[in-house]
Amino acid sequence: MDLPLKGLKVLDLTRALSGPFCTMILADLGAEVIKVEPTPDGDMIRQWGPFDHGISVYYLSANRNKKGVGVDFRHPDGLPLLRRLALRSDIVVENFRVGTAEKMGLGYEALAAEHPGLIYASISGFGNRGPARDWAGFDQIAQGYSGFMSLSGTPETGPMRVGTAVGDLTSGMWAAIGVLGACVARQQTGLGRYVHSSLLSSLMGLLSVQGQRYLSLGEVPQPCGNVHPVIAPYGTFQTADGPLNLAPATQDMWLRLCELLGCPELAEDPRFRLNADRIRHRLELKDLIDARLQARGRMEWTALFIQAGIPAGPINTLADVFADEQVRQTRLVETVMHPDLGELRQVGLPFFMQDGSGESSVGATVHSPPPRLGQHTVEVLRQYGVEGGEIERLLKDRVIFQGADT
Repeated sequence: MDLPLKGLKVLDLTRALSGPFCTMILADLGAEVIKVEPTPDGDMIRQWGPFDHGISVYYLSANRNKKGVGVDFRHPDGLPLLRRLALRSDIVVENFRVGTAEKMGLGYEALAAEHPGLIYASISGFGNRGPARDWAGFDQIAQGYSGFMSLSGTPETGPMRVGTAVGDLTSGMWAAIGVLGACVARQQTGLGRYVHSSLLSSLMGLLSVQGQRYLSLGEVPQPCGNVHPVIAPYGTFQTADGPLNLAPATQDMWLRLCELLGCPELAEDPRFRLNADRIRHRLELKDLIDARLQARGRMEWTALFIQAGIPAGPINTLADVFADEQVRQTRLVETVMHPDLGELRQVGLPFFMQDGSGESSVGATVHSPPPRLGQHTVEVLRQYGVEGGEIERLLKDRVIFQGADT
């Protein structure tokens, strides 16, 4: 079925991860995304390992469904060309340092003065105002600055970063959501919008109950490892063959857990009768549950807990995840042909849409592989109305770069 952003042109001036992840979401939803990379080296992410036959898997993870254009940003004709492309686009996305796009003549106000319908999204490290506005946007710095790291780890380890670049990824997601809202607003008014997201604001937007605990009660949450901050028992427990997650979140589930573990007396123990009691004695309770769980393996326990209506599940490695039948049947992993790598497997858009006829986007969001540097330069310029003679001059003067297109 037609995807919802079909027909929209996105000029992608981003690099590294937050911006490319934002524009990949838009591309997955059907927009035509033009990834502009500075020549001769391209997006800095191409240099980040590990590598699959010389191609950065970091780059592969965030750039599918796009067309690649190579432009020399430092050539006198480079930025004027990008400005022309921006003024003929529906959406522009950039994640330069704050103020850089303006210095390049590619800021929102300058473009919107000529193109009032333009939707323009910026992603920065710490926002476009305030004393940290000029700080570079590095994920781990933002994880620490936002308080996000203080919620992970244990009292013994101290703060721990999340295992992916969650600040980059969520700022890209929030920016994409803002762009979608601006698209709806433009349908109503004909006018574009300026959307700004940052790693700091995006991570703070995920603080959830931990942030509200401080705002409402003045409590400063401490790292508590793999246990829930306000529910017990809830977290990671040890079985005979490895850890599992167990989440008996209600009093009724707690009572059922006691029965299933063969220790109904715990339900009447004053230390564990109510959730507030169990929170105070959570370490003692964990030891008792771990001892009971040694009787069986994690998958056997998981089946018993699920059958009893108690949320539980194994702690998988990525090898476990990608071999899992649930993952396979939900078609979360899609395959596309890459000109250099052959079959390329990727995690597709993590939601699907279905129309009234029953046609669905399940398993059909990865349309094309991440482009080679400059793979579609000439094709895109023609689509944007640049004449053949001018394209030839731009190629000759090395303003643009045309890479291998097959």
